[in-house]
Amino acid sequence: MAQPNVLIIQTDQNRWDCLGATGNPDVRTPNIDAIANDGTTFDQSFCPYPVCTPSRYSFLTGLWVHQHLGWTNHCTIPAGTATFPRILREAGYRTSAVGKMHFTPTYLDVGFDEMWLAEQNGPGRYEDDYHRYLRDEGLCDGVDLVDQEREYRSRATQRYWDTFGAIVSDLDEAHHSTTWIGDRAIETLDSWEGDGNLLMASFIKPHHPFDPPAPWHEMYDPASLTLLPGWTERPDAKDVLFSKGYFPHTDLDEPKLRRLMAHYYGSISHIDHHVGRMIDSLRARDLYDDTLIVFNSDHGEYLGFHHMKGKGNRMYDPLVRVPLIVKWPGQSNGGSRRDDLVNTIDLAPTLLEAAGCEVPGAMPGFDLRNETPRTMMFAESGRGSEYMVRSRTHKLLLCEDTEFDRLYDLENDPLETTDVLRRQTDVRDELKGELMQWALFDAPTRPHLDEHAAVIPGRRPAHDPKGKAWQSMYGYFAGMMERVFEAGRV
Repeated sequence: MAQPNVLIIQTDQNRWDCLGATGNPDVRTPNIDAIANDGTTFDQSFCPYPVCTPSRYSFLTGLWVHQHLGWTNHCTIPAGTATFPRILREAGYRTSAVGKMHFTPTYLDVGFDEMWLAEQNGPGRYEDDYHRYLRDEGLCDGVDLVDQEREYRSRATQRYWDTFGAIVSDLDEAHHSTTWIGDRAIETLDSWEGDGNLLMASFIKPHHPFDPPAPWHEMYDPASLTLLPGWTERPDAKDVLFSKGYFPHTDLDEPKLRRLMAHYYGSISHIDHHVGRMIDSLRARDLYDDTLIVFNSDHGEYLGFHHMKGKGNRMYDPLVRVPLIVKWPGQSNGGSRRDDLVNTIDLAPTLLEAAGCEVPGAMPGFDLRNETPRTMMFAESGRGSEYMVRSRTHKLLLCEDTEFDRLYDLENDPLETTDVLRRQTDVRDELKGELMQWALFDAPTRPHLDEHAAVIPGRRPAHDPKGKAWQSMYGYFAGMMERVFEAGRV
């Protein structure tokens, strides 16, 4: 039996309705839309945890976060945890990953034979391939460094704060992370021979800062964009009390939001361009039809919902609902849509089943070739400080601080504006009971962290902040950032 090739295209912080295929009236994503036209779009797809690393580990392991213990962006899944890349590798697949993984250690072995990494936050950006490339070219991604590293963010110009970080990249298009990731993905696809190949191409963008390179930053006119559902003239006081925001939500206004949207959409269209290149590579060698293609994102983005930008607040739908498109091997001119409740954890068993591999019994997800039988969707956040249980008609948010508990009647209030916790007590109790059955533990566990976990063969060792190589990279970018600040660019 032939092993289908698998191409996974993952974006970061991609709001579910910010693709042409999911109904956005402005953003142009013809290549992603073409995959949707040949595949299946899942209109009710959710992430398990609206933070990068926890959600990515759930994608790889097919486990909820409280099962794999990767609660934060600086954590490790326990040694021996099954992942779909590892199972596919053991079944004979040639497995590759390109782009952002956000692992600890940076080159953690989760089953990829090779990884060409472009990281954004934490130690990884001083160990990865992309930033070594920038150093060799004498370049620095200053806008991104200012946004991501506290020591530089504290010195940012007023322009950075006034624009909420929506600034054209200080790198040209040829050296931008999106292009670098796209180029490495094409190189990998061009090396495929026959079947049994897996590539996970994971883009850093459209995650903040919203800094597409020229000319993508001018692709959209802010004044002509349609504000997305859920924009309000001011933030909810309880939302601000829950979290003030990476940029203060109270400082957001409509002109700033429109600029944010234009840059955000430019980043998505830039990614779409490279998705088109990937599809062209597959078609050129007659591999497209028989390749299983997945397009998804690790979590969403508010982009004006309830007058907020970014993430890190309540698990409203724009944050936990994510785009998901699957083109099955042999499927073309499909263009089907599904509205059953699906989750990121369903992708690991789906990919394993498609490859003819046995699915570990610990994976609770479903094979997406069939409709899922779920009546409830769950998510968790803040290391167990907030939980979500959502039916088709209602959403319950339960918090460690009960002052922030909320119940929303999604049939009558799809934009989640009116709390009915004390009015619909029967629904509240039913959903709370479902949540208690799902999360059968008394308290959140500590994040698992192993800085010295096994890394892929032939790559760099576990992160050592005292190592000469790491210090050299850090020193280079620290020096480059002094030039950035002297020039007042960010």
